Amino acid sequence: MGRICYVNGNFVPEQEAKVSVFDRGFLFGDGVYEVTPVIKGKLVDYPAHIERLGRSLRELKMAWPCTEAELRAMHEELVKKNNLTEGIIYMQVTRGVADRQFNFPKDVKSTLIAFTQVMTLVDNPNARTGIKVITTPDIRWGRRDIKTVMLLASVLGKQEAVDKGVTDAWMVQDGKITEGTSNNAFIVKDGKVITRPLSNDILPGCTRRALFRLAKEHGVEIVERLFTPEEAHAADEAFITSASQFVMPVTEIDGKRIGGGQPGPVSRKMRELFLDEAQKG
Repeated sequence: MGRICYVNGNFVPEQEAKVSVFDRGFLFGDGVYEVTPVIKGKLVDYPAHIERLGRSLRELKMAWPCTEAELRAMHEELVKKNNLTEGIIYMQVTRGVADRQFNFPKDVKSTLIAFTQVMTLVDNPNARTGIKVITTPDIRWGRRDIKTVMLLASVLGKQEAVDKGVTDAWMVQDGKITEGTSNNAFIVKDGKVITRPLSNDILPGCTRRALFRLAKEHGVEIVERLFTPEEAHAADEAFITSASQFVMPVTEIDGKRIGGGQPGPVSRKMRELFLDEAQKG
């Protein structure tokens, strides 16, 4: 038996989960999304994801597809119907279905779909070894702070990484690291965590946000500033944050080993702190 998905108010088998060919998400990438982790059958950091969804919708002048209460109930029902213990819920909102024209259609209801994916989040083997990344030019549009479904640049960057035998790519703009293809990028030097400040150039990650709070509570200093690939190559540690990887050590950048090629103490500490909190439910 396959998964149960959610499409515009209905829970349906994945084989029946369909949207119109005239959906603007399909035609224009005119939509936004969120990914919420699930551990022990419970939603992790859900309020932050819904807050960010609201911001994305506002920035694109897109209507909410339902109430926030209905949205949470849908997430919880998807977990229940799919017996999801550990993994993610992917949710997507588009501007809806209309004849193909660039300007916003009038009186069109938003499209809302969601589905689950089983994933190993807590005991991810990559956390023990770290991942390898390359750097690549950042060719994305100018509003990366909006979590849109327009992800072709990220697809190309991720594929470039896979073709070169590594896990991911860190994108570079004007000689500075912006972020990973689907995550925020961090380096550690002399015990200080360094990451790019929020702006239109990067996504305001929910895990990033939680990390800042946890770091403050546990005496880890975070410096928000731009940094170069060369600084990353010379870092004591590096890591990424995302909803599906939490805090993931990076042990090689552009073929250069970071921290002796092993996850460092700051990266391990921040991952443990995040997991401890997430698993409390």
